[in-house]
Amino acid sequence: MTEPKKLFIKTYGCQMNVYDSERMAEALGGQGYVETKSADDADMILLNTCHIREKAAEKVYSELGRYKTLKAENPDLKIGVAGCVAQAEGEEIMRRQPLVDLVVGPQSYHRLPELEAKARNGEKALDTEFPEEDKFNHLKKRPKAKRGPTAFLTVQEGCDKFCAFCVVPYTRGAEVSRPAGRVLDEARDLVERGVREITLLGQNVNAYHGSGPDGSDWSLARLIWALNDIDGLERIRFTTSHPNDMSDDLIEAHGACAKLMPYLHLPVQSGSDHILKRMNRSHTAQSYIRLIERLRAARPDLLLSGDFIVGFPEESEADFQATMDLIEEVKYGYAYSFKYSTRPGTPAAERPQLAEDVKDDRLKRLQALITKQQREVQDSMVGKTVSVLFEKPGRFAGQMVGKSEYLHAVHVQGADLPAGTLAKVRIDSSGANSLSGTVQDSL
Repeated sequence: MTEPKKLFIKTYGCQMNVYDSERMAEALGGQGYVETKSADDADMILLNTCHIREKAAEKVYSELGRYKTLKAENPDLKIGVAGCVAQAEGEEIMRRQPLVDLVVGPQSYHRLPELEAKARNGEKALDTEFPEEDKFNHLKKRPKAKRGPTAFLTVQEGCDKFCAFCVVPYTRGAEVSRPAGRVLDEARDLVERGVREITLLGQNVNAYHGSGPDGSDWSLARLIWALNDIDGLERIRFTTSHPNDMSDDLIEAHGACAKLMPYLHLPVQSGSDHILKRMNRSHTAQSYIRLIERLRAARPDLLLSGDFIVGFPEESEADFQATMDLIEEVKYGYAYSFKYSTRPGTPAAERPQLAEDVKDDRLKRLQALITKQQREVQDSMVGKTVSVLFEKPGRFAGQMVGKSEYLHAVHVQGADLPAGTLAKVRIDSSGANSLSGTVQDSL
């Protein structure tokens, strides 16, 4: 029998890239590849890149430079770059780093088998088009291998919002939603393989409007209600959302749908209306706060997570203070915060930039406030009983780790629980980034 070829994938960035990497591995599985955890013994190395973070392209080039020795030792090694940096840089990647054999954008990874075949024939393979066909239609059905208890499932891609700081509309394209029937089929397949929690993914997931089996467009809420009916699926989450697409039926689902978890990531980016307008966010601080009030009225125990950018062009100290005031009012359980950094081709990149020391100071103050709120939320869980889906053994003997319905990491000691067990846990203590507790009973 032919020895299987080894595939090493390094994934950068968001959960959608994690999902994409899984599907790329499955697409190349048909070409005789099996995944390996080390680049050293790989027959193909694939970097699935993200363009959101600062100097993303330079970090990719730096990583590629580390593979020169491997390529010299094994001339048959094929190296590919996928994802958003691939989409943005295209042929430039091959020009700057000739050891790269193939470049594929995030909308074309269903073409990986034919690109790999070209690379094996000694040709340079490039595909960064936005093809008309749906890549999901061309991917083979997922293999029936056993899965862990949680999984990501992409339902929507691209974004039409064109925020002034963001490259997503240029690297992922316009908003596209997968047909509801195909999403439900994939969800059922995942559940058959052991998945008990699914996180629905999209660059702007609550703008989902996939065609339903009845021919009408389904909202994200309608999709969630259909997922709620799948036996064996115990938990549903979704990310990432835009405030302008938080529809009435989705707000209602947070209060009425038993399997929809009480956790919501809803980026606001700034608390200043002036900066929000310059960001092209199309919402105000007050409209965001009113939306949070409606969500909490529907689900009082809802835990909120957000995104914040500090040091955006033209941000004054008063603008920054408005963001701090919004954080104080909303009270977040989690948040992701960043200094603004330019993304070539975006409107904000052409504007006068703030000094780095100003950005550093503001980020430090904002993160201190977020850390304080996060710790207060975690500490408030002590003495309460939560539902935990256990995912894997912990670092210590006899320890298991899982996630609560609020997405807190929870450790228990001395509980003989296999991965995939859903149990009630009394929280006994709160650490820096996790909770510890005692199992009460399995569900």
